[in-house]
Amino acid sequence: MVNKKKNNYVSKDNLEKNVSQKEIKFKNKESKDVSNKKEKKEFKEKNTFPKNIILSVKNASYRYSDADVDDYALKDVSFDFEAGKIYAIRGRSGTGKTTLLSLISGLEKCTEGEILFDGKNLKDMNLDKYRNSDIGIVFQSYNLLPFMTASENIILSMDVNGLKIKNKKERAIELMAKVGLKEIYADRKVLRLSGGEQQRVAIARSLSYNPKMIIADEPTGNLDKQIETEILEIFKKLAHEEKKCVIIVTHSGNVCDAVDEVYDLKKV
Repeated sequence: MVNKKKNNYVSKDNLEKNVSQKEIKFKNKESKDVSNKKEKKEFKEKNTFPKNIILSVKNASYRYSDADVDDYALKDVSFDFEAGKIYAIRGRSGTGKTTLLSLISGLEKCTEGEILFDGKNLKDMNLDKYRNSDIGIVFQSYNLLPFMTASENIILSMDVNGLKIKNKKERAIELMAKVGLKEIYADRKVLRLSGGEQQRVAIARSLSYNPKMIIADEPTGNLDKQIETEILEIFKKLAHEEKKCVIIVTHSGNVCDAVDEVYDLKKV
């Protein structure tokens, strides 16, 4: 019986072939690892909310339920808003300014697109809590209760939001001082206050629960230029010193000149 000796000799060609296969396998693995790292990085970048951006409007569109399919009140709007800045949203009548405010405030939901607050989609949030703690709203017509005093209007906001404050009137007076109103105004009925004074009370009321964002709808529309400038200074301090995000819907050129950034809406 002849014993055949196993040939352990590896030819140069076979060696190169084996090495080549190993290299290819290693490079494929390395390429796969790099690809995975790249995908992870892209996923992280896509799903991480930028630190300074507090509100992001992404391709937001809105159509009323009884409107035609292609009849949009707002179409494909994308804006980012940062904490510590003051913004103006400008546009002619019918461009969707009020609609955009309703979407940002959570009063309406986007037909298409999304709105993120602190990285969370408004559609997934408790909107009552959002409106009562995260955003403060200031109206052109002030929306104060006329049979109440200035401080009572502010205290009512604290009560509605369930704030546990030992001395609410003292806190109301502090907030009034922040917007330039002396303590003597605290016990005055709203109807005894001028337009500028009422708007200051309205701003103080919006600050009663320390929101991260202030949304103001034509807040200087009923005021003269001097008072408008003073109200704008209040908003600027809230943004630049207290790091709140302030968003103002306006037609005023003075307001647009005073803010950090202006976003224009165009008619659909």
